[in-house]
Amino acid sequence: MKEEKVFNTLKENMRRPLLIVVSAPSGTGKTTLCRMLVERLENADFSVSVTSRDPRPGEVQGRDYLFVSEEEFREKIDSGGFLEWAVVHDRYYGTSKDFVRESLGRGNHVVFDIDVQGGMRIRENQPEAVLIFLLPPSMEELRRRLVGRNQDGEDEIEKRIGNSYREMRRALDYDYLVENRDLDEALEMILSIITAEKCRVR
Repeated sequence: MKEEKVFNTLKENMRRPLLIVVSAPSGTGKTTLCRMLVERLENADFSVSVTSRDPRPGEVQGRDYLFVSEEEFREKIDSGGFLEWAVVHDRYYGTSKDFVRESLGRGNHVVFDIDVQGGMRIRENQPEAVLIFLLPPSMEELRRRLVGRNQDGEDEIEKRIGNSYREMRRALDYDYLVENRDLDEALEMILSIITAEKCRVR
């Protein structure tokens, strides 16, 4: 009887939904990887950030971001509606508490595509979150990817490279480091991490 109880406890632990935080320097491929992860995981939701900035060409409301006015964002701050929020380049970004609560309530994993600052705040508020830092194969490759996106001028790319160095100093604060040399390989590594985390007894 006791053995059966232990077995059932372990099985229940395997079904526990996880908060999966993926951070990386801009251009490393974290958004693409997170979307692939949500497609591969059973019962997973992608946490769409709320922002006060305007949409960039091709960005879709509700898929890429939830675009709101600065006034609406501030109202949500005042009502305690964010799990975490920050000002980046004079624009507000945040994670809706309601979205996370509702997803977990349905038994779904929540996948966060978020910067280091946001990842650290989620860790403060949700210590059980699994933090994964995605590294580019090299800084030369990161620069090549940023140029290849054709979204930014040279000055903006240099600013992003500088931010990347600052972000990577925080990588050792994360639970896992994964190199994104190849998206499919990085995805398989993250899926293995998630399986291991589900097996941990907390």
